[in-house]
Amino acid sequence: MVSESSLAVSGLPEGVREREQWVCWREEDRDGKPTKIPVTPGAGGFASSTESDTWSDFETALEYTETEHADGVGFVFTDDDPIVGVDLDDCRDPETGDVDDAARDIIDRLDSYTEVSPSGTGYHVLLRGELPEGRNRRGSIELYDTARFFTVTGDHVDETPTHVARRQDALAAIHREYVQDTGSDTASESEPRGATNGESATSGAVNVEVDLEDEVLLEKARNASNGEKFERLWNGNTVGYDSQSEADMALCCLLAFWTGGDRTQMDQLFRESGLLREKWDEVHYADGSTYGEKTIERAITSTSEFYEPDAGDDTADAHDPATDSSAATDTDDSERSRAYLVEKNRLLTERVDELEATLAEKNERIDTLEAEVERLTEAPTDRDQEPSNPHEATTVDSGEDGTESETASVWGRAKGLFGSSSE
Repeated sequence: MVSESSLAVSGLPEGVREREQWVCWREEDRDGKPTKIPVTPGAGGFASSTESDTWSDFETALEYTETEHADGVGFVFTDDDPIVGVDLDDCRDPETGDVDDAARDIIDRLDSYTEVSPSGTGYHVLLRGELPEGRNRRGSIELYDTARFFTVTGDHVDETPTHVARRQDALAAIHREYVQDTGSDTASESEPRGATNGESATSGAVNVEVDLEDEVLLEKARNASNGEKFERLWNGNTVGYDSQSEADMALCCLLAFWTGGDRTQMDQLFRESGLLREKWDEVHYADGSTYGEKTIERAITSTSEFYEPDAGDDTADAHDPATDSSAATDTDDSERSRAYLVEKNRLLTERVDELEATLAEKNERIDTLEAEVERLTEAPTDRDQEPSNPHEATTVDSGEDGTESETASVWGRAKGLFGSSSE
């Protein structure tokens, strides 16, 4: 049973709370494993994620959690709403709050309401969009848009929006990169780490053996059309990237191209670059992979064209996936870049709107304060101009133009002064 304090109601997006798509849940052991069973709020019977008459509004579901029949509330996804849920399991240390890189990448790119799961070992992300066709689950990552329910905690993750944002481009990219069943993905997932057949998990994508000495390779990379970009990354310059992890991936993609996807040479070269840090050798994934190993693997997977020595240096520039945006084989990279720019532009626009609204409020407040200061400044002057003898009115002569003459004004003040002295 949960209380309103343990379920952070204030952290839940209002747009989600208003929908009548809520159930309760209780935890039961099934086959020796704890399982969250959906419960109909108020009635206590089994709830179905496809039968709306077993759902209720949020307040009813929350109230039922105060009984012994429910341990929490859950939100049901349907075809009639645009909400998609992303479930990230076994990616968070509940004691330290440390998050693995894949989950952090997904959370950052989706940039929508995110909360810690009931177990504390994962995250739930809610966003608006349309889930692409194909598989919706791979490993510890699941995506739902209908006929399922999410347990909800309201334990909002700092640095993420408090509302359910529309993130169609980011959702499509995440689905493609982390979930969709592609040939290269299947190979990398099905082959055990440390395979003994002498081939890398993504070796099927590499058809050309480059075999360049490190110094020769680096010289060619620096002299290519995108050599300036390579040089910046090689020297450890991350300007233009939101994080060093993005810069790491960018350099690894360039190294994948020039080495023909040779993991060993890529690793050796990266260790000579200015981007190397202790994180490179840290284990960040459940399969025991280090951050560096996984970064190299993803770089090779996302690289479709590799340097061909026989084609000459000019061809190498044309096939460079970092610069040839018109190549059909670079569709994924260009889509990711476009999606990133669209999202970044949207975020900047929203921020500008917020700042403009704040500025307008502050200007209005300044105007109000200035008017108040002016009123308070005039008040003492008005009091000074009142007659010193309240029982005697001062006669004021006016000139031909109807204004008070200077002589009359002075004479009136003098009379008032002597009159009060004689008393």
